[in-house]
Amino acid sequence: MTYVLIVLVLVVLGVLAWGVGAYNGFVRSRNVIQESWRQIDVELNRRYDLIPNLVETVRGYAAHERNTLEEITALRNQARALAGQAGGQPSEQRAAVESELTQAVHNLLVSVEAYPDLKSNTNFLELQRELTDTEDRIAAARRFYNANVRDYNTRVESVPSNIIAGYAKFEKATYFEVNDPAVRQAPGVNFGEISQRPAAQPPQVGQGLGQEPPVQAPQIQQHQQPFEQER
Repeated sequence: MTYVLIVLVLVVLGVLAWGVGAYNGFVRSRNVIQESWRQIDVELNRRYDLIPNLVETVRGYAAHERNTLEEITALRNQARALAGQAGGQPSEQRAAVESELTQAVHNLLVSVEAYPDLKSNTNFLELQRELTDTEDRIAAARRFYNANVRDYNTRVESVPSNIIAGYAKFEKATYFEVNDPAVRQAPGVNFGEISQRPAAQPPQVGQGLGQEPPVQAPQIQQHQQPFEQER
Protein backbone atom coordinates (compact mmCIF):
# COMPACT_ATOMS: atom_id res chain seq x y z
CA MET A 1 0.00 0.00 0.00
CA THR A 2 2.79 2.38 0.92
CA TYR A 3 4.61 1.54 -2.32
CA VAL A 4 1.53 2.28 -4.42
CA LEU A 5 1.00 5.56 -2.60
CA ILE A 6 4.59 6.60 -3.25
CA VAL A 7 4.19 5.80 -6.94
CA LEU A 8 0.99 7.82 -7.16
CA VAL A 9 2.63 10.78 -5.43
CA LEU A 10 5.58 10.64 -7.83
CA VAL A 11 3.25 10.47 -10.83
CA VAL A 12 1.25 13.46 -9.60
CA LEU A 13 4.43 15.44 -8.95
CA GLY A 14 5.73 14.54 -12.42
CA VAL A 15 2.51 15.68 -14.08
CA LEU A 16 2.54 18.92 -12.11
CA ALA A 17 6.18 19.55 -13.01
CA TRP A 18 5.43 18.92 -16.67
CA GLY A 19 2.38 21.21 -16.53
CA VAL A 20 4.36 24.03 -14.94
CA GLY A 21 7.13 23.60 -17.51
CA ALA A 22 4.66 23.61 -20.40
CA TYR A 23 2.92 26.71 -19.04
CA ASN A 24 6.21 28.58 -18.62
CA GLY A 25 7.19 27.54 -22.14
CA PHE A 26 4.01 29.06 -23.53
CA VAL A 27 4.68 32.28 -21.62
CA ARG A 28 8.23 32.51 -22.97
CA SER A 29 7.07 31.83 -26.53
CA ARG A 30 4.34 34.46 -26.26
CA ASN A 31 6.85 37.03 -25.00
CA VAL A 32 9.23 36.23 -27.85
CA ILE A 33 6.40 36.71 -30.36
CA GLN A 34 5.47 40.06 -28.84
CA GLU A 35 9.09 41.24 -28.92
CA SER A 36 9.59 40.11 -32.52
CA TRP A 37 6.38 41.90 -33.52
CA ARG A 38 7.62 45.12 -31.93
CA GLN A 39 10.66 44.93 -34.21
CA ILE A 40 8.36 44.78 -37.23
CA ASP A 41 6.22 47.62 -35.92
CA VAL A 42 9.26 49.86 -35.43
CA GLU A 43 10.38 49.34 -39.03
CA LEU A 44 6.85 49.84 -40.39
CA ASN A 45 6.60 53.17 -38.57
CA ARG A 46 10.00 54.08 -39.96
CA ARG A 47 8.61 53.47 -43.44
CA TYR A 48 5.55 55.60 -42.66
CA ASP A 49 7.90 58.49 -41.86
CA LEU A 50 9.97 58.07 -45.03
CA ILE A 51 7.12 57.82 -47.53
CA PRO A 52 5.90 61.48 -47.35
CA ASN A 53 9.43 62.73 -48.11
CA LEU A 54 9.70 60.28 -51.00
CA VAL A 55 6.35 61.39 -52.42
CA GLU A 56 7.26 65.08 -52.28
CA THR A 57 10.65 64.48 -53.87
CA VAL A 58 9.25 62.42 -56.74
CA ARG A 59 6.37 64.83 -57.32
CA GLY A 60 8.83 67.60 -58.21
CA TYR A 61 10.36 65.55 -61.02
CA ALA A 62 7.73 63.06 -62.15
CA ALA A 63 4.36 64.75 -62.50
CA HIS A 64 3.09 61.86 -64.62
CA GLU A 65 3.29 59.56 -61.58
CA ARG A 66 0.58 61.48 -59.74
CA ASN A 67 -1.80 58.51 -59.58
CA THR A 68 0.88 56.29 -58.12
CA LEU A 69 1.85 58.93 -55.56
CA GLU A 70 -1.77 59.39 -54.50
CA GLU A 71 -2.18 55.63 -54.15
CA ILE A 72 0.93 55.39 -51.97
CA THR A 73 -0.23 58.26 -49.77
CA ALA A 74 -3.69 56.72 -49.31
CA LEU A 75 -2.27 53.28 -48.49
CA ARG A 76 0.23 54.79 -46.07
CA ASN A 77 -2.52 56.66 -44.22
CA GLN A 78 -4.71 53.55 -44.14
CA ALA A 79 -1.89 51.38 -42.82
CA ARG A 80 -1.02 53.90 -40.12
CA ALA A 81 -4.67 54.07 -39.05
CA LEU A 82 -4.81 50.27 -38.76
CA ALA A 83 -1.60 50.33 -36.75
CA GLY A 84 -3.39 52.34 -34.07
CA GLN A 85 -6.20 49.82 -33.80
CA ALA A 86 -6.24 46.69 -31.59
CA GLY A 87 -3.22 47.91 -29.69
CA GLY A 88 -1.04 47.83 -32.78
CA GLN A 89 -1.20 44.04 -32.95
CA PRO A 90 -0.96 42.21 -36.28
CA SER A 91 -4.10 41.46 -38.25
CA GLU A 92 -4.95 40.07 -41.66
CA GLN A 93 -6.40 43.43 -42.71
CA ARG A 94 -3.25 45.32 -41.80
CA ALA A 95 -1.08 42.70 -43.50
CA ALA A 96 -3.11 43.10 -46.70
CA VAL A 97 -2.74 46.90 -46.67
CA GLU A 98 0.98 46.69 -45.90
CA SER A 99 1.36 44.27 -48.79
CA GLU A 100 -0.32 46.72 -51.17
CA LEU A 101 1.84 49.55 -49.85
CA THR A 102 5.00 47.52 -50.35
CA GLN A 103 4.00 46.75 -53.92
CA ALA A 104 3.09 50.39 -54.66
CA VAL A 105 6.43 51.69 -53.36
CA HIS A 106 8.24 49.02 -55.35
CA ASN A 107 6.41 50.03 -58.54
CA LEU A 108 7.26 53.69 -57.94
CA LEU A 109 10.96 52.97 -57.51
CA VAL A 110 10.90 50.96 -60.73
CA SER A 111 9.15 53.74 -62.68
CA VAL A 112 11.79 56.23 -61.51
CA GLU A 113 14.19 54.64 -64.00
CA ALA A 114 12.47 56.76 -66.68
CA TYR A 115 13.51 60.03 -64.97
CA PRO A 116 17.29 60.56 -65.15
CA ASP A 117 17.16 63.91 -63.34
CA LEU A 118 15.35 62.33 -60.40
CA LYS A 119 17.77 59.41 -60.31
CA SER A 120 20.65 61.85 -59.90
CA ASN A 121 18.94 63.80 -57.10
CA THR A 122 20.92 63.38 -53.87
CA ASN A 123 17.88 63.61 -51.65
CA PHE A 124 16.04 60.95 -53.64
CA LEU A 125 19.03 58.62 -53.64
CA GLU A 126 19.28 58.89 -49.86
CA LEU A 127 15.56 58.23 -49.45
CA GLN A 128 15.76 55.28 -51.82
CA ARG A 129 18.66 53.80 -49.85
CA GLU A 130 16.87 54.25 -46.52
CA LEU A 131 13.65 52.75 -47.89
CA THR A 132 15.51 49.77 -49.32
CA ASP A 133 17.29 49.15 -46.02
CA THR A 134 14.00 49.50 -44.15
CA GLU A 135 12.27 47.04 -46.46
CA ASP A 136 15.09 44.54 -45.91
CA ARG A 137 14.78 44.87 -42.14
CA ILE A 138 11.00 44.49 -42.34
CA ALA A 139 11.38 41.29 -44.37
CA ALA A 140 13.95 39.86 -41.95
CA ALA A 141 11.87 40.76 -38.88
CA ARG A 142 8.75 39.33 -40.52
CA ARG A 143 10.46 36.00 -41.18
CA PHE A 144 11.67 35.85 -37.58
CA TYR A 145 8.22 36.70 -36.25
CA ASN A 146 6.40 34.16 -38.43
CA ALA A 147 8.88 31.45 -37.46
CA ASN A 148 8.17 32.10 -33.77
CA VAL A 149 4.42 32.11 -34.45
CA ARG A 150 4.67 28.80 -36.29
CA ASP A 151 6.53 27.13 -33.40
CA TYR A 152 4.11 28.55 -30.84
CA ASN A 153 0.99 27.55 -32.79
CA THR A 154 2.38 24.05 -33.26
CA ARG A 155 2.68 23.66 -29.50
CA VAL A 156 -0.82 25.06 -28.97
CA GLU A 157 -2.27 22.42 -31.30
CA SER A 158 -0.05 19.47 -30.37
CA VAL A 159 -0.83 16.77 -27.83
CA PRO A 160 -0.37 16.87 -24.86
CA SER A 161 0.68 20.53 -24.67
CA ASN A 162 -2.71 21.55 -26.09
CA ILE A 163 -4.22 20.52 -22.74
CA ILE A 164 -2.25 23.24 -20.94
CA ALA A 165 -2.95 25.70 -23.77
CA GLY A 166 -6.68 25.13 -23.50
CA TYR A 167 -6.74 25.26 -19.72
CA ALA A 168 -4.60 28.43 -19.54
CA LYS A 169 -6.34 29.99 -22.60
CA PHE A 170 -3.24 30.28 -24.78
CA GLU A 171 -4.72 31.01 -28.21
CA LYS A 172 -3.08 30.73 -31.61
CA ALA A 173 -1.04 33.75 -32.70
CA THR A 174 -1.64 35.60 -35.97
CA TYR A 175 0.84 35.39 -38.82
CA PHE A 176 1.93 38.57 -40.59
CA GLU A 177 2.08 37.63 -44.24
CA VAL A 178 3.10 40.31 -46.73
CA ASN A 179 3.58 39.42 -50.37
CA ASP A 180 7.02 40.02 -51.81
CA PRO A 181 6.83 42.59 -54.65
CA ALA A 182 9.44 40.65 -56.59
CA VAL A 183 6.88 38.01 -57.55
CA ARG A 184 8.26 35.39 -59.86
CA GLN A 185 6.06 35.22 -62.92
CA ALA A 186 6.06 32.64 -65.67
CA PRO A 187 7.85 33.99 -68.74
CA GLY A 188 5.49 35.09 -71.50
CA VAL A 189 5.52 33.26 -74.79
CA ASN A 190 5.43 35.30 -77.98
CA PHE A 191 3.61 33.09 -80.45
CA GLY A 192 4.37 35.57 -83.20
CA GLU A 193 8.08 34.93 -82.81
CA ILE A 194 7.53 31.18 -82.73
CA SER A 195 5.51 31.28 -85.95
CA GLN A 196 8.31 33.22 -87.68
CA ARG A 197 10.94 30.63 -86.87
CA PRO A 198 12.07 28.53 -89.87
CA ALA A 199 10.44 25.15 -90.05
CA ALA A 200 12.54 22.11 -89.26
CA GLN A 201 14.17 20.68 -92.40
CA PRO A 202 13.23 17.10 -93.31
CA PRO A 203 16.03 14.56 -93.18
CA GLN A 204 18.06 14.25 -96.35
CA VAL A 205 17.88 11.21 -98.53
CA GLY A 206 19.99 8.47 -97.07
CA GLN A 207 19.81 9.83 -93.56
CA GLY A 208 17.88 7.68 -91.10
CA LEU A 209 15.25 9.16 -88.88
CA GLY A 210 17.20 8.33 -85.74
CA GLN A 211 20.63 9.32 -87.08
CA GLU A 212 22.51 12.51 -86.37
CA PRO A 213 23.46 14.69 -89.36
CA PRO A 214 27.15 14.57 -90.26
CA VAL A 215 29.30 17.01 -88.38
CA GLN A 216 31.02 19.50 -90.63
CA ALA A 217 34.52 20.62 -89.82
CA PRO A 218 34.74 24.31 -88.98
CA GLN A 219 36.14 26.51 -91.70
CA ILE A 220 39.41 28.20 -90.82
CA GLN A 221 39.68 31.78 -92.00
CA GLN A 222 43.02 32.85 -93.28
CA HIS A 223 42.90 36.38 -91.96
CA GLN A 224 41.37 36.99 -88.58
CA GLN A 225 41.39 40.22 -86.69
CA PRO A 226 42.71 39.89 -83.13
CA PHE A 227 40.12 40.36 -80.43
CA GLU A 228 40.22 43.66 -78.67
CA GLN A 229 41.08 43.39 -75.04
CA GLU A 230 38.30 44.35 -72.72
CA ARG A 231 38.95 47.44 -70.81
